[in-house]
Amino acid sequence: MDSTAPPRSLWRRYLDIPLIWKLAVALVLGVVVGLTIDLSGAGTWALPVLDVLGQLFLRLLQMLVLPLIVTTLIAGVAAISPQRLGRIGVKVFGLYLVTSAFAITVGLLLALAISPGTGLRMPGEPEEEVEVPAISETLLGIVPSNPFQALVEGNVLAVMFGAVIFGLALTFMLSSADERTQNLGLFLRRGVDGAVELVFKVIRGVLEYAPVGVFALIALVLAETGLDAVRPLLELTGAVYLAILLQIAVYVLLLLLFGAGVGRFFAAAKDPMLTAFVTRSSSGTLPVTSRAAERLGVREGVYGFSLPLGATINMDGTAIYVGAATVFVANVAGVELTLAQLGTVVVVGVLASVGTAGVPGAGLLMLSMATTAVGLPMAPVALVAGIDAILDMGRTMCNVTGDLTVTRVVAGTEKGMLRSPGDPDDPVEAPSPAAAGEGRAGSPAAEAGPGDS
Repeated sequence: MDSTAPPRSLWRRYLDIPLIWKLAVALVLGVVVGLTIDLSGAGTWALPVLDVLGQLFLRLLQMLVLPLIVTTLIAGVAAISPQRLGRIGVKVFGLYLVTSAFAITVGLLLALAISPGTGLRMPGEPEEEVEVPAISETLLGIVPSNPFQALVEGNVLAVMFGAVIFGLALTFMLSSADERTQNLGLFLRRGVDGAVELVFKVIRGVLEYAPVGVFALIALVLAETGLDAVRPLLELTGAVYLAILLQIAVYVLLLLLFGAGVGRFFAAAKDPMLTAFVTRSSSGTLPVTSRAAERLGVREGVYGFSLPLGATINMDGTAIYVGAATVFVANVAGVELTLAQLGTVVVVGVLASVGTAGVPGAGLLMLSMATTAVGLPMAPVALVAGIDAILDMGRTMCNVTGDLTVTRVVAGTEKGMLRSPGDPDDPVEAPSPAAAGEGRAGSPAAEAGPGDS
């Protein structure tokens, strides 16, 4: 070591701390500060400050969502043949539907066993009902009449549809027999790879602010809710979180069944799981989830398609919440759900996940759809909304874990879509950013220095 080297700055030392430790410290500090604000009554001046810091983090993440979807989805689709894309799409979509159906069933059964909300009185004034879009409207909304309008409005499904179409077109250009068309395709492919690289550089910068955002968001939630939740609401919270643990156990079984290393998986998944827990946004966590997929060795051809799709339609944690909260609403309303109604909740919960975006609060829309479908009153939903933020943390973490599990499982079933540990371009095995520089353009792991592991 060169003794004449200048001392490292405080900022450089901060960057060298692993991100997971910075997030963990921010989480603990957020809990302490939030409870202190709640007990001291200092929320008048503290809450606006925390809200600004937290919203800034959410806005930075949301700023990256659409650029990340467009670039990685086009690059991912263009990286594989249309025949293989069809196989991957069927596997991903099928696994998402199966895990969501299982999740909502687990939520229903646990809630029926615990029976949260029994004896709780309904609020006097019913809440204003949420407008639920028709299934036909949701399906037509997937095909944008104006792709630029879809980008401006943040219509994730429509943007994904457009990105897939352009990615397929680029695939046919690359495989064209016409030399001019093929050369133009190669030129466009390099541009897409450059755009992916650009987005990941921005992601790395945004994640350096993540501990501040985590601290603010946790402190804000606890300062507003405190520890005053009544027993029925605690029972509902317990049922949801217990079901989430069971669902994660199912993910472990899936990983073992398909020969995936559970230890390596959670070593990579811990960052997006914690980020999802505090941001309560599957779409907002997408940049971090993509980095985790890279660390697992999953190639862009799979995660560029499966993760944006999963952030939109795969909501296992939200499905658990819908099942448990529907039982809670029925108990508060004094209604005993029939077997047919329980089946309706399962079907509606799975289908509704396709039309709700992976953003904070989407679960309330799905709950409204389920309660309306089985003829329950909407008023008790107001009680669930009071602790929705606490429930939203766990269910979003489950959503993101499910996305990453399906991505890893599907990649392992497709030849060439999964790097093995020890490969020269394997982001986990790469000793340093410099050593990983020869890897694929756009790899977030290639940008991962100390503190990003």
